[in-house]
Amino acid sequence: MTDTLLSAPLAQLEQRDAFIHRHIGPNADEIAQMCAAIGLPDVDALIEQTVPAAIRLEAPLPLAEPQPEHVALAALRKLAEKNVVKRSMIGAGYYGTHTPAVILRNVMENPGWYTAYTPYQAEIAQGRLEALLNYQQMVIDLTGLELANASLLDEATAAAEAMTMARRVSKSKSNAFFVDAATFPQTIDVVRTRAHFFGYELVFGDAASAGEHDVFGALLQYPNAHGAVADLAAPIAALKAKGAVVAVASDLMALVLLKSPGSLGADIALGSAQRFGVPMGFGGPHAAFFATREAHVRSMPGRIIGVSKDARGNTALRMALQTREQHIRREKANSNICTSQVLLANMAGFYAVYHGQQGLKTIAARIHRHAAILAEGLRAAGFKLASASFFDTIEVDTGVHTAQILTAADTAGYNLRHASATSIGVSVDETTTREDIQTVLGCFGATANVDALDVSVAQAGGAIPAGLLRTDAVLSHPVFNTHHTEHEMLRYLKKLQNRDLALDHSMISLGSCTMKLNATSEMIPVTWPEFANLHPFAPREQATGYLQMIEGLADYLRAVTGFPAICMQPNSGAQGEYAGLVAIARYHASRGDTQRKVCLIPRSAHGTNPATAQMCGMKVVVVDCDERGNVDVTDLKAKAAQHSNELAALMITYPSTHGVFEESIREICAVVHENGGQVYMDGANLNAQVGLTSPASIGADVSHMNLHKTFCIPHGGGGPGMGPIGLAAHLAPFMADHVVAPTGEAEREHKGQGAVSAAPFGSASILPISWMYIAMMGGSGLKRATEVAILNANYLANRLGAHYPVLYTGSKGRVAHECILDIRPIKAATGITEVDIAKRLMDYGFHAPTMSFPVAGTIMVEPTESEDLAEIDRFIDAMIAIREEVRQIENGTWGADNNPLRNAPHTQADVMGDWDRPYTREQAVFPLAWVAENKFWPSVNRIDDVHGDRNLFCACVPMSDYAD
Repeated sequence: MTDTLLSAPLAQLEQRDAFIHRHIGPNADEIAQMCAAIGLPDVDALIEQTVPAAIRLEAPLPLAEPQPEHVALAALRKLAEKNVVKRSMIGAGYYGTHTPAVILRNVMENPGWYTAYTPYQAEIAQGRLEALLNYQQMVIDLTGLELANASLLDEATAAAEAMTMARRVSKSKSNAFFVDAATFPQTIDVVRTRAHFFGYELVFGDAASAGEHDVFGALLQYPNAHGAVADLAAPIAALKAKGAVVAVASDLMALVLLKSPGSLGADIALGSAQRFGVPMGFGGPHAAFFATREAHVRSMPGRIIGVSKDARGNTALRMALQTREQHIRREKANSNICTSQVLLANMAGFYAVYHGQQGLKTIAARIHRHAAILAEGLRAAGFKLASASFFDTIEVDTGVHTAQILTAADTAGYNLRHASATSIGVSVDETTTREDIQTVLGCFGATANVDALDVSVAQAGGAIPAGLLRTDAVLSHPVFNTHHTEHEMLRYLKKLQNRDLALDHSMISLGSCTMKLNATSEMIPVTWPEFANLHPFAPREQATGYLQMIEGLADYLRAVTGFPAICMQPNSGAQGEYAGLVAIARYHASRGDTQRKVCLIPRSAHGTNPATAQMCGMKVVVVDCDERGNVDVTDLKAKAAQHSNELAALMITYPSTHGVFEESIREICAVVHENGGQVYMDGANLNAQVGLTSPASIGADVSHMNLHKTFCIPHGGGGPGMGPIGLAAHLAPFMADHVVAPTGEAEREHKGQGAVSAAPFGSASILPISWMYIAMMGGSGLKRATEVAILNANYLANRLGAHYPVLYTGSKGRVAHECILDIRPIKAATGITEVDIAKRLMDYGFHAPTMSFPVAGTIMVEPTESEDLAEIDRFIDAMIAIREEVRQIENGTWGADNNPLRNAPHTQADVMGDWDRPYTREQAVFPLAWVAENKFWPSVNRIDDVHGDRNLFCACVPMSDYAD
């Protein structure tokens, strides 16, 4: 071997494709073994049988050759170094913050936290769920409302969701919604987009005059975009007297000191949790908080973590009420958003846990003191302020000196907010120092000494009116008053992590969710200061590296999708769906086809699709599927013709949600186009297309890409994600833009095609993950990954097919990158359900596949390309062993209600206690020999979902409940 290497060419020794073999699980021998197992000579033969020849690409992806990890990191480092990170005092919803190092290293940079999936399987997600419950309690306390969700995508999205929730809840007959003109402009931008497609009229004005209008709801900002703090109790009362539902956009750090929105009478409170330890990251990802009154719980968007009991009667946590609302209620869902920002919500919650009530008060008081000192110094220098009452932001009348002051600040290394031609906004934050205040005063020409100003400001008591100071206790639960040393915090984080199953333990085979490797080299750049600490509205010349990286990733995605235009703004798959349909709607409107409101959606579609269509003001018409699970082309043709004059779009997933490459896909696209519609391709299954075919070549007009699936951004326990869209040339002019920082060419002004997310490039700080993945894989590696994903799925389907019927296959008997196993015959024979199998898999150390979607009574499995043969075989062996356990029920060895499946999952308490079950302890917890080598113990027994919903409780429980 050594002699061979010594004579090998240098290109081979450079191992430029080394990362490909680290990302793709099976090696060459395993690939050959799997091909033989499914009766084929090689992967090429499998692709011939799986992917229709008519849609396969004729040429390789136009991407560079793969780069070794260190080379790609060095190239990205050069881009990062082009960013100029100045001290940001721009504010406007984004602030500097100190991420506690114990949280940075042990949560944000820890695969035990960032590679977990949405906690649908609650018994193996108790750590994440407790962290989210802490977050909800924090939000409840600070907003003064009764109920909070587990986060939304960003503040602007939360405001838009509040508007639609107000319409659901309000009894008012009005079609108008009031918006405080002093709301952050990016929030107004997103609200305006959402309101247009719902047909709501927006009324703008001063918050004090809100009660004068007849509206179904209102959005007020507190403190407002100018920094002013005003008592909103009177306008809120006036609005509610007319039947309006009032939402208040606020700031968690400000609410540490200010009266809560709930105490002022608000029905909804929302905002961003970013400044609780989450870096600005050029706009995201950040958790948006959302709270409301308990009476409105069933109208609230997003996930809610609730308290229930397990089979032993112990406290256990789960997602309450809306666990899979989009899939169940479809176009009647409260929202199309089916995930949240779990990783970032966890970080914000842990920030509150670590600092506690007193620590947060100290931080908030220091922020306010710095702002008050700055204000006093400017007043002493003769400047006029927009408001005498504020928390952290002041707006200064600078007249003809505006440009001079901004230039002086820039030279000194500070970014201030250019509020208008004659005014400047300045926001201080946790990272601001007294030296910063002194320097900024100097930029304004003020000479007062900070220490002297501090004395007078302290004597005056600050700039918050006494009547608006908070008097109630917050964060009094023990969890916020225990873990204040690093040892305590470290051990608390580790305790919670140990209760969660993530990709660092075993494969997560969720169909349509693509839980693949999130490589360390992809993750490292996320926390580089050059990417983490940039404000999204920083001058573009300071973000050169970011913009080059984003455009480079866009070029990669153009090559993969075949589309000429890429919009990077959507910060989730649901936002991508919405942005794509918005572009289609705008396109039709530009042609005068405003009557095109019908959206065809196959019965097998993702549940978010109908919800997205109704959010765009479209009428959903369902298209049937045939007995093989494919779109019924005859039914499609009939409905397309019937609605030809009104047809706006078809939403279709490819390969289908049934796990098959439909051979009629080009005909399907042609039918829609012939009838005047556009084709929206859901990118959930793009992992089976990359390098083999593409949405554009198939015939789609727009498609979103789940970067958190196909392109390796980790799921983060239920978020973050990114859902950029690719658009055909005719749709490109209608993609989302941004009112504060336009994303198009410099000469193109914002033309009204409003934003769908708060930041111009969505969750920009996680885009380096996908950039690194594609750079390290190259075109050849991406294609190979797709091929192996399809191989792994077919190998798994082949081995399990003898034990569980594979519901759908293509004409050659093959599946795409995922397969659906039919559990209904087992249920009919024994009463054992897909839920029982899911819980039993926990005893084998595995997270369950996707349950009852897209077909009730089934499980959908997607092994991905990153799992090697040994891990896939372990999963298969577990599934076969479970099938054998079912046979013990079928033959009467075990009763239908007392067997390992019905009693699963088994905990340490089970095996340590009395044992009167018809199977052994070993069968319960070590059902196969290898399980004991890396045993994952569920921390609770099976959770009672019904109890949790009937006894809804969504805040932290007494610590004694956990002890019991």
